[in-house]
Amino acid sequence: MKLRTAMLVLTAWTAAGQDFSTAKVEEVAAGFPGGEGPVWSRRGFLIFSDYSKDRLYKYTPGKAPEVYREDTHGANGNAMDRQGRLYSCEYKARRVTRTDRKGQVEVFVDKFEGKRFNAPNDIVVRRDGHVYFTDPLFTPLDKRELDFYGVYHVTPKGKTEAIARMQTRPNGVALSPDGKILYVANTDDRNVRAYDLDSGGRASNERVAVANLPGGPDGIRTDVKGNIYVAARGVLVYSRDGKPLGRISTPVNPRNLAFGDRDLRTLYMVGNSVFRIRLDVAGSVQY
Repeated sequence: MKLRTAMLVLTAWTAAGQDFSTAKVEEVAAGFPGGEGPVWSRRGFLIFSDYSKDRLYKYTPGKAPEVYREDTHGANGNAMDRQGRLYSCEYKARRVTRTDRKGQVEVFVDKFEGKRFNAPNDIVVRRDGHVYFTDPLFTPLDKRELDFYGVYHVTPKGKTEAIARMQTRPNGVALSPDGKILYVANTDDRNVRAYDLDSGGRASNERVAVANLPGGPDGIRTDVKGNIYVAARGVLVYSRDGKPLGRISTPVNPRNLAFGDRDLRTLYMVGNSVFRIRLDVAGSVQY
C-alpha cells in the first residue's frame, strides 16, 4: 500500500528535549469505518478493533492487516496485561471480555450492583492486575439499567467498584508511567480528568489534568516521561502538568492510539485509517 504522509505540526518539546518539527506521519492501512482501540502485543503486532464490522484486526509492520477475531460484539477499547491476555470492551454486548493467549474468551465483567453496563468503551490494566474501564453511552439503548456513566475499577480478586458516577461521558483511559495516576478523557466536558491511585488500586483526588480541549477527547496515552497524548482533532500532546506541547496532525482524525514496535517508540493512531509516527521518546505501558 502506498503510504500517505502528513507533517507533524509540533513545537519543540522542552520537557522531552526534542524537536519533532520535521517528523512525518504515515498511513499504513485504510478502510476501517469503526477503527478503534489499538494495543501493541509484545509478540510483535498491533491489535485494533473495527466495531462497525464486529472484528478485531492484527497488524504486523510491513504486512497488510488481517482478521484476528470475528463476532466481537462491537469490541471497542482493548488492553493487555502482563500475562499477555487481551481485554476488550464489547459495547454491543455491554460487557468486558478477557482472551487468553490460546484464544479462549471469557466474560470478565458485565454487571455492576446487579445491573448491566451501558456500553463499556475503553480499558487499561495496571501492572499489578488492577483494571480500569469507562462505561459511557454513545448509542441508544432499548433499556438502560444504570442511571449514570461510570468509571470502574476491578481488583485482581474480581471486586468491582465505581470510581466515578457521572452525567457526562467518560471515554479513553490511561495510566501514568508509575501507575499512580489514572487519566480519563471526558468527551462532553472536553477535558481529561486525573485520579490518584494507591497501592490497593483505589482512586481519590479527582481533578482536571487537561482543560479546554478544542474537541471532545477520545483515546489517551502517556509516554515514559509522563507526557499525555490525547486523540482530539489530531493528537494533542501535553506535559504531566497539563501544559500544551504541540499537535500531531493527521489527514483523518484518529479515535484512539497506542505506542508500539519493539522499542515502543512508534505511536499508532487508529480511526478510519491506521497511522504511525516514529518518536524519540518511548511510550509507557503497564505490561
